[in-house]
Amino acid sequence: MTDTLRTRIAAGAGFLAVALGAFGAHGLRDILAQNGTTAIWEKAVFYHFIHVVMLFVVAERKPFAAGVWWSFLAGIMIFSGSLYLLAVTNMKWLGAITPVGGTSLLVGWAWLLWSAGKNRLENSGGPARI
Repeated sequence: MTDTLRTRIAAGAGFLAVALGAFGAHGLRDILAQNGTTAIWEKAVFYHFIHVVMLFVVAERKPFAAGVWWSFLAGIMIFSGSLYLLAVTNMKWLGAITPVGGTSLLVGWAWLLWSAGKNRLENSGGPARI
């Protein structure tokens, strides 16, 4: 995957986060209020936005951390996606899918935690593992 494609995917995900946030606040206001799921929609948008920013950060990181990037993208799609669907349809079983996406987000963060500084040490001639 090229740098350009990664950036375009992140930009598309950011566009969707803004569009879905606005759509939830205006176009879906009545449905979300009727279902009592406005807070669920807002949580989906919040996590969507945070991890879009991380898609950009990771996309620009050298060397590119593909596993982290894909974990965040999958997490956005599954975590926020299941919450968006739950909020609109009020089908409670969708809540069982959400933790899969949350786990993907956690894997991305844990991967960053584990790999932080590792490449700098390897590239400087220092110890590869600490």
